[in-house]
Amino acid sequence: MKNYDEVVGIDVSKKSIDAYCYQSQCFKVFSNELAGYKSLINWAKKHAKGGSVFYCFENTGYYSLKLALYLTSQKIVYVEESPLKIKRSSGIVKEKTDRLDAELIARYGWLYREELEPSTVKSNLQLELGRLLALRDQIVRNNAGLKGTLKEMKALLSSPTTDLGCISLKRSIDYLSKQVASIETRILELISQDESMSKNYKLLCSLKGIGLVLACQLIYHTGNFTRFDNWRSFSSYCGTAPYEYRSGTSIHRRKQCHYLGDRKMKSLLSMASISAIQHDSELRLYYKRKIAEGKETMIAVNNVRNKLISRAFAVVKRGTPYVVLDQYAA
Repeated sequence: MKNYDEVVGIDVSKKSIDAYCYQSQCFKVFSNELAGYKSLINWAKKHAKGGSVFYCFENTGYYSLKLALYLTSQKIVYVEESPLKIKRSSGIVKEKTDRLDAELIARYGWLYREELEPSTVKSNLQLELGRLLALRDQIVRNNAGLKGTLKEMKALLSSPTTDLGCISLKRSIDYLSKQVASIETRILELISQDESMSKNYKLLCSLKGIGLVLACQLIYHTGNFTRFDNWRSFSSYCGTAPYEYRSGTSIHRRKQCHYLGDRKMKSLLSMASISAIQHDSELRLYYKRKIAEGKETMIAVNNVRNKLISRAFAVVKRGTPYVVLDQYAA
């Protein structure tokens, strides 16, 4: 990105996008729709005066996805960056406006242009997979809430089978359960449509502790294992990689995981690790060995989490299912 002459910082909101050219110091507001994107490109080219331009904006979910899809379709270079990275690089900022945010994003893009890499959009299959996984998670959480309410009502009523509230809750729970099953069926259909995703899904499911949800989440978050170079990078992304914490001679703490990470993936890996400890003899022995070494329970569980991540990347890279070696021991 260091050879570009201009960077356009964009603050994306629901209905509008605020754009700021860093070198020419120009600002303008456009609509967050197709017509606004076309006007934005023409405006940026005009102020760049024939120079090369790249665009930088924050990842704001669906609002920024529309812009990213358009720029990708036009083969225009852009960088979609984490809002936290931009915020922490801005120093102390006492004011908050859309124009100022666009200026700070443009400043970030220009100062770090030698380190930034062009962003890309996931394939349509992966985007739909992500939407379905998010919808399934929301429905499961809602269903769990209804089940809790039903349990409490049953404990208070003498005849829950005839109570209208209990009957309505049961119907809602059954309906949501059917919706979850329908979504899972559609997820499997999506996976089967792509040969590479289908192969990786089967390889991941060969690992004990990894089922449909975690396997699909791994495929989605890793871009079908193309986004991260190795399992350690993905472990850092999930927040399961331990880091040193020391300064001088007085501050020397044990290694610990950073609080920044994908909490959803970390939670899924935790549940998968507990299941793997119960059903995988190798990981169960590994976990017990860490406990015997004096490590705390959660540290040992985190070691198992990283073991699962490394195994997932290994089976995909090797292209063969995981084999439990203990069953072949003499």
